[in-house]
Amino acid sequence: MTVYRGHVVHIAGAPQLPDADAALVSERDGALAVDAEGRIAYSGPWSGMPASLAADEVVHTDAYLLPGFVDTHVHYPQTFTTDAYGGGELLEWLEHCVFPAESRLADPAFADVVAREFVRRRVSAGTTAALVFGSAFPEAQDAMFSRTLDAGLRVVSGRGIQTVGPDSAAALLTSEDAAIGLAADEIQRWHGADAAGPASDPRRALAQVALVPRFSLSVTRETLGRLGDLYADVRGRGVYFHSHLNENDRPGDGEIAAVRALYDVDAYLDTYDGRCLPGSAASGESLLGRRSILAHAVHGTDRELHRLAETGSSIAHCPTSQLFLGSGTMPWRRTAASGVTIAMGTDVGAGDEWLIPRVLNDAYKVHMSEEGEAAVALGPAQLLFLGTLAGARALDQEDAFGNLDAGKDADFVIIDPAAQPGFAVSLEAAGAGGIRSELFTLLMGMREQAITGVFVRGRRVAAPDPA
Repeated sequence: MTVYRGHVVHIAGAPQLPDADAALVSERDGALAVDAEGRIAYSGPWSGMPASLAADEVVHTDAYLLPGFVDTHVHYPQTFTTDAYGGGELLEWLEHCVFPAESRLADPAFADVVAREFVRRRVSAGTTAALVFGSAFPEAQDAMFSRTLDAGLRVVSGRGIQTVGPDSAAALLTSEDAAIGLAADEIQRWHGADAAGPASDPRRALAQVALVPRFSLSVTRETLGRLGDLYADVRGRGVYFHSHLNENDRPGDGEIAAVRALYDVDAYLDTYDGRCLPGSAASGESLLGRRSILAHAVHGTDRELHRLAETGSSIAHCPTSQLFLGSGTMPWRRTAASGVTIAMGTDVGAGDEWLIPRVLNDAYKVHMSEEGEAAVALGPAQLLFLGTLAGARALDQEDAFGNLDAGKDADFVIIDPAAQPGFAVSLEAAGAGGIRSELFTLLMGMREQAITGVFVRGRRVAAPDPA
């Protein structure tokens, strides 16, 4: 038993977003007891720790102990593509910046360099779990999965599937047969690869796999239909589905208009919902469900939002990248009112922040700036919920991590304000206003240097050496 003594802060239980404030736990002299299996044996005040939990080691710290951050949308092949200028619009940025950059991962040696840096940046940012948009190249995916497991982080990922696209994406394209075959092979080799023993559940492994078409413009009706058939076969094993939805709405020729015109459907979401024939007619198996996460959903209709909620699908909200590409602001009140689970995504590389609290910082600002009565000030407990427990819920692993409740895996970060110049003074001043004021300053002002320890299942995560 190892006990970490510090300021324990988390959202306890299984609240909904509006109830996060009531579920906020703050134990200034707190204890987090981690057993030999890497599970939390006790979380609460130091003075209340049961005598039966004899500790082999007590780690004293003046730092905060928070759940690990969860990133529900990040692009591994774009690790070196942050801040790339592509003309300011999604489709142009993809063609001029992203497709050429991602094509470089065809070189296995370069892909391993990217994989090492990707994992190193995740550790620096305290991102213990991530849903990762993968590379088109199997060897690059192998490098990412291997480096992630070597470090001890959680990952859900799938190769980026493209069967159609512009000349700049030529290296990323495959035939439909190859797309389905490579996806099935990745599931076979990596889904639950670290699960020990035949009785182990791959849905609780550190490494899990998703089916990941880039977006509806990068595939055909036939590709989506065959992915639906494949997903129907593997859904029960806990395989995920991940893609983009309603990101950019430039009038006339933007992403959403292009999808609706190409597929002749009523709504973008229909293409993923087994209704991608003209007029949104039934075309096959739906790709929506409890392990389906769609990134952005900036310009969703009420019908689309309610369908996501109805199927248990989730939204990866990426305000930082939406600012970078001028995609607009996801309407917070309307989206949250639909009942759909909303979690946070960095969307590196359109997003240029790896640290989930920096994305929460942007979320607070953009939703404060919505027009008129649509504006909302997200509270500090809600922000912490969005960056931790909501992500675990979107990944359908809330029973395993996402907060510091006893019985869950010990996925947590140590945040030492003294390691970030000036931060401790700011937090001390904010603390005079109570824990909510202090937590708001902690989340809004945190930088990577304040994160001095990252743990998954009680084991300190080891970042690879820089490439």
